[in-house]
Amino acid sequence: MIALSEGDPESKKWLAAFRQALERLGWSERRNVYLDYRFTPAGAHAQKLAKELLALQPDVILAFSTPATAAVQQETRTIPIVFIGIADAVGQGFVPSLTHPGGNLTGLTMYEASISGKWLEMLQEIEPQIARAAFVLNPKTAPYYDFYMRGAKSAGPSLGIEPVLTPIENDAADIERAITNFAHVTPKGGLIVPGDSTTNAHRDLIVSLAAQQRLPAVYTNRFFVTTGGLMSYGVEWTHEFEQVAFYVDRILRGAKPSDLPVQAATKFITVLNVKAAKALGLTVPPALLVAADEVIE
Repeated sequence: MIALSEGDPESKKWLAAFRQALERLGWSERRNVYLDYRFTPAGAHAQKLAKELLALQPDVILAFSTPATAAVQQETRTIPIVFIGIADAVGQGFVPSLTHPGGNLTGLTMYEASISGKWLEMLQEIEPQIARAAFVLNPKTAPYYDFYMRGAKSAGPSLGIEPVLTPIENDAADIERAITNFAHVTPKGGLIVPGDSTTNAHRDLIVSLAAQQRLPAVYTNRFFVTTGGLMSYGVEWTHEFEQVAFYVDRILRGAKPSDLPVQAATKFITVLNVKAAKALGLTVPPALLVAADEVIE
């Protein structure tokens, strides 16, 4: 089997968890399975790498992220594909139904649209005066952005927060322009940074800009917070990669992707950076501290 991954900073750790889960299910690289990997940061060269992997004639493909899944889907309609890290799998056209995926794709989805409300609530909890929240993402690498915006527009009015789509390109200057412009026109604003291969690749810049512009921010991935970001709430990826190993195991033993329902993520983590909060002049509410799975001092 083969894997095409985004190349996020913790991808190797997650793939190690996947390999260990496969071994517990009876699949060992030294005995009865061969694994090959390709990494595509910010979706770069995804189609080229997908062609390389398909030329190896794998029994099953593990695709991590929307760009990776779209690339391998374009190359084959017969080889089983197990995806992970996908938002709105139906809306993006990967499967016609979560319960009956049909075709050659199945796997794990990240979130329901209501997750956007959770991110907005976290912003309001740490800064009650926030009136607007910029959703920072690249529509090219996050074509599912409307999925998040629908959830935000539904939850926003009751919280008194206006969600604002803030598109960026895979370019440092454009990211700086977008975030700086938002900060200048929004006295009481914050950032929401959903999972997106572009924002992941430019995490250091985004965290730095949020600090410079004094914008509270919620991220979906822990590595933004360990880099210096304020807080995150999102999927616990090590657990997800362990779970996706069960799909690969079933397929290697003869199951068809069309018969394996797509499942939603079940484990989420909250990470809070107290030092970043102090730098922004924010007081962390006790309830948020208690809810945090990890607190960075």
